[in-house]
Amino acid sequence: MTGRPLPELPDVIGLGLPRLTAGFDGAERLDRRTHLAVHGCAPRLTEDRLTRLAEGVGLRGRGGAGFPFARKVRAVGEAARRRCVRPVVVINGCEGEPACRKDAVLLGRAPHLVLDGALLAAEVLGARTLVVGVTRQRAEASVREALAERGLTDRRGRTVRARVVRLPERLVSGEASALLRAAGGGPAVPPGRHARACEEGLGGAPTLLSNAETFAQLAVAARLGTDRYATTGAPAEPGTLLLTLSGGVPRPCVVEAPSGVPMGYVLRTCGADPALQGVLVGGYHGAWLDAATAYGAAVSRDALATAGGTLGAGAVLPLPASTCPLGETARVAHWLAAESAGQCGPCRLGLPALAGALADVVAGAGPGALEAVREAARGLRGRGACRHPDGSARFVLSALTAFTDDLAAHVLGGGCGRGTAGVLPLPAPTRTGAPEGREGAERLAVDRTLCAGHGLCAGLVPELVRLGRDGCPSLADTTVPAHLRGRAQRAVRRCPALALYLAREEQGRDRRQEQDRARDGDPHPRSGRRSGKR
Repeated sequence: MTGRPLPELPDVIGLGLPRLTAGFDGAERLDRRTHLAVHGCAPRLTEDRLTRLAEGVGLRGRGGAGFPFARKVRAVGEAARRRCVRPVVVINGCEGEPACRKDAVLLGRAPHLVLDGALLAAEVLGARTLVVGVTRQRAEASVREALAERGLTDRRGRTVRARVVRLPERLVSGEASALLRAAGGGPAVPPGRHARACEEGLGGAPTLLSNAETFAQLAVAARLGTDRYATTGAPAEPGTLLLTLSGGVPRPCVVEAPSGVPMGYVLRTCGADPALQGVLVGGYHGAWLDAATAYGAAVSRDALATAGGTLGAGAVLPLPASTCPLGETARVAHWLAAESAGQCGPCRLGLPALAGALADVVAGAGPGALEAVREAARGLRGRGACRHPDGSARFVLSALTAFTDDLAAHVLGGGCGRGTAGVLPLPAPTRTGAPEGREGAERLAVDRTLCAGHGLCAGLVPELVRLGRDGCPSLADTTVPAHLRGRAQRAVRRCPALALYLAREEQGRDRRQEQDRARDGDPHPRSGRRSGKR
């Protein structure tokens, strides 16, 4: 029950009759023949019938935003006819969030169900281009194999040209505009200029972009029809949904459950300890719920919103009583700060400030640090080039509401008395190409005996370094991600006092332990050796 990275294809559990995961009990991956044997052929629909079907089953995007699918289809169709151009269909299978695996499971094990929905939409809109965005290797291989099984390629002259785009496994890769930018040959980060994909998407064409589960749900609904689709799930949100359970459970898993099922039933089925502190719903852009609220909530978009949470991308993370909830939140907040695209002020400066202020609260810095958290969160809302700052602020602020007793203990007392166990999953540290025998992730570290507080490092890599009130640097409790390594190396080279350096993860851990012993009065801390060349 630790924060190890989730497997790419975790176990799958079904609550009730399976729909999206039908056939998983008999096959690891449903190839074209097996898929047709399980699901049958997809029907052909007109644009009007498809939109009425999507409205009838209340189909919304399953990637987090929850936008009505029928409205997207209509908007793309109208824009394409008005401009007399062919639209594009894009499947967003980019799960950069460490706590989500539902789309990886669909693309890895039932890729044809996702393609059925996307090709159905492409047919009714007259689209001739299909793009599938992925971030993980097995999903890419599975989709490429599925396209080959259908005879779909990116060659000219085909009725539908289909291709797969592999993006870096980062949180911002799943943002719609980042995927479109990468699919067009640019960097996988959101652009500064906002444009509606339904009007001006990939290559400037009207683009229907939706999540992998959304297209799979469309394929199921097209086969079942409105009435049969609504025979399971909540009346206002019929059908099933996919959840990724991790954190305080024995094994991470993906669950297909009818909408409206009690959250407590899902947690018990997955083996969560009944003595929970709270549950994070919606992932790292979601919100914390205290244990009583979470157990009393139903798993649906409306029910979770009423309880103060969000369904988001379907990640559910129970938190056991053995770890500090604010420490866990601060650990993820540092990761969120390092995951930003680094191209707008709220991300590059605001998110590190938010994470650092929360770390100060955990360290017992008092009411001033708590007010700094709230001030930093207020400065993030609605000001970013994408929704990353908003989601990160919601995540942090929800912890202050859900864990009030722990918050009071840290702000007014000596802390909650529990360490941070690292229960919430984060990606495995990226290996940075060290010499043979010395591989491993690296952290920024500072020799306090040399540091003169010039502050140059905080300007070069604010995602990992911020200046304290005394002008000395405070380092984020996270390894250096690959996309920040160049700037971290530059900060090391340019440090005027030669105090900043990169330490291997194991060395950094040893040095922190030495500093703790020295602070506790141990006169003989072990000597350490710095790594990395200047």
